[in-house]
Amino acid sequence: MRRTLALGGLLAAGWFTVPVLAAGVESAWSRAKAPATGPAQSIGGYSSGCVQGAEELPAASSSYMIMKPERHRVFGHPLLIDYIKQLGARLEEHKLGVLAVGDLGQARGGPAPNGHASHQNGLDVDLWFSPGATGKEAENMVDLPAQKVSKAWSPRVPGLLEAAASDTHVARIFVNAIIKRELCQTVQGDRTWLNKLRPWFGHDDHFHVRLACPRDSPDCQAQPPLPPGDGCDELDWWLNAENSEARKRGNESYGKRVGAQPKLPDRCSKLVR
Repeated sequence: MRRTLALGGLLAAGWFTVPVLAAGVESAWSRAKAPATGPAQSIGGYSSGCVQGAEELPAASSSYMIMKPERHRVFGHPLLIDYIKQLGARLEEHKLGVLAVGDLGQARGGPAPNGHASHQNGLDVDLWFSPGATGKEAENMVDLPAQKVSKAWSPRVPGLLEAAASDTHVARIFVNAIIKRELCQTVQGDRTWLNKLRPWFGHDDHFHVRLACPRDSPDCQAQPPLPPGDGCDELDWWLNAENSEARKRGNESYGKRVGAQPKLPDRCSKLVR
């Protein structure tokens, strides 16, 4: 019920209705190729913000691989860059394969012309479930017609997600609801990390890590804290057949946010010209 009301309230309030540029149309944000100078700060919200003093994720590493370098979305708050490096090293130490890194954000954050509505304030990163390998596409971990995990699922996936969620800087990790259900049914022992895994549209071939607002960023807009528990009792709306039409409408509305031009904090206007 909490999930139904929350999503319904956002749709009813027009949260998804904001000015949208034609797909692929560049803006001052996407044209900026170097970070804004100054102390590192995440400014505004994840879907309506920017970042000052971002760092670029180094391309060369034995423990992670940037899967779409041509997109040039390899920038984030230094805390995010450190998180990716440390997670990659942890996977390497436990022989879980190379961390496959998708998009971080643009050099100065802000709205992107395609691909994402969030990833704006330097604290979001997409990570593939499958290990990084040159020329390899992300493997889908969900068999959507069968409504179960796919044949690509392996013990590496729970290990990867637990390692990703265990970092104290992580606020949320978005995954497909079927992936969350599989973990709810199979994870034994410590289940506290499951709380950070939140069901969301898509996210069947990658997961989206979102860090909490850093202490150095007083103008960062945090999301509400998560409710206690492992979150497994919140899956009904996402999996119940009776709600399939509502989910379809929500997914379509969510998709329209790509290329949206939300109102950004006043401080962001100073980072681009």
